[in-house]
Amino acid sequence: MNMILGMYITMMPVILAGILNMVFVKTPFYKKLKYPIDGGRCLSDGRRIFGDNKTYIGFFSMIVISIITTICWGAFCRLTGLESQNELYLIFPNKIWFNASVGAYFGLSYMLFELPNSFVKRRIDIEPGKTENKLFFVIDQIDSLFGVMLILFVTAGIPVWKYFCYILVGGFTHIAVNLTLYKLKIRRNL
Repeated sequence: MNMILGMYITMMPVILAGILNMVFVKTPFYKKLKYPIDGGRCLSDGRRIFGDNKTYIGFFSMIVISIITTICWGAFCRLTGLESQNELYLIFPNKIWFNASVGAYFGLSYMLFELPNSFVKRRIDIEPGKTENKLFFVIDQIDSLFGVMLILFVTAGIPVWKYFCYILVGGFTHIAVNLTLYKLKIRRNL
């Protein structure tokens, strides 16, 4: 139980960034600046590369929001004495520049690791934002986690078994958060 609590303390900035980014993409500001990463282009198969939901503003907002949440979470950990529970602070000092850089890497990896899944889903005609089967539902919940936890793996030096534990716990958390956002009508579909 203590290990899972430590995982949540370590992952919290990314969880918060994911929620805040989902709220941000519902704003008029986002909709005004929304431009797809693939520029609307299709491959020779006639299908889009990534689709309308992968946008430059969404990509960069996740990085900025991750920086902010990681800095704020670092301050919260310092004030509440949770630093000893955070995997990152067992090796690195809880400093604003460290938190800003690791937050940027979290946000960047989160977004980069979503792209292959979107690419594959466009190839097999799954609509952006939709999940056609159980396999893609699971992949949608964990694709970004592989990237974020890779940053944690490299930065904090967690063992491989713990990397996969983070994926498992993060996947269940992602499902719970998405269900909550769906119920609150912030997310259109699961």
